[in-house]
Amino acid sequence: MSQGESMRYLDADRLDAIDAGAFQSRRPYPWVNPADLLTAEGYRRLYDTLPDVALFTPVFGVTRKHGQQNHDRYGLGYRRDLDVAAPWREFIRELYGPTYRRFLRRMLNRRFFSLRLHWHYTPNGCAISPHCDSKTKWGSHIFYFNTPADWDPAWGGQTMILDDGGRFKPKSAPRFEDFDSAITAETLGNRSLLFARGAQSWHGMREIHCPEHAMRRVFIVVINDAVLTKARAVIRQLRGQAVDRY
Repeated sequence: MSQGESMRYLDADRLDAIDAGAFQSRRPYPWVNPADLLTAEGYRRLYDTLPDVALFTPVFGVTRKHGQQNHDRYGLGYRRDLDVAAPWREFIRELYGPTYRRFLRRMLNRRFFSLRLHWHYTPNGCAISPHCDSKTKWGSHIFYFNTPADWDPAWGGQTMILDDGGRFKPKSAPRFEDFDSAITAETLGNRSLLFARGAQSWHGMREIHCPEHAMRRVFIVVINDAVLTKARAVIRQLRGQAVDRY
C-alpha cells in the first residue's frame, strides 16, 4: 500500500464476481461461502485487533423459544461509542458504504434494509442448535476469524446448512440428525458465509470440543427488514422489554 493510499478491507472485485442468480437459486436456500472477500492485509489487521473478550457479555443459559437448546457464547454488539481498534472502525465504515450495500441489494434482492453488527466468541462445550432466524432478518453474513494458528478444524465450529425437506415448522426444535442432509461451511481463515433467511433456512453448529484457551470467533452482519425491526423495537420498548438481543 503506497503512502497516501487508504486501506481497503472489502475486495470489491470479489464481491462483484459473486453470481446473484446462482446464490438465489441455491438449495436448500440461498447461501454462498466465498474465500477472500476481505483483502489479505485487511483480514490480517482485523484478526490482529479483534476485541478482547473482556468487553463481551456472557450469554449462557438463556432459554430459547420452541424448546431449542441454548446458544451459549460471549456476545458484543457494535455501537458507535464502542472502543474498538482503528481497523475495525475502518472496516465497519466500509460495511455502511456504497460498495457493500450494493452487494447486499444485488444478492438479497432487497432495496431497503438496516444493518446490525456483532461479535460472537464461543468456548468449549457450546453449540448452536438448529434454528431459523427471526422474521425481522433478510439475511446474515458471517465473517470467520479463526486460522490454523489458533484453531484445529477437528474441534468443530463450522456452520451447518441444514435441509429438512420442508418438513419442520420454524417454531420447533429438530436435532441435527433429524435433517435430510447437512452442508458444512468452510470457516477457517479468510472465509465468510452469506445466507438469506427463509421459512426453512435451518442452520446451526455442532458442539465445539476445543482446549479451554481457544474460542470460535466470528463477526456477523445481520441484514434486517428496517420497517419490521423498527416496529418490533417500539413494541418491546412499550412492554418494557430489552430491544437488543443477539
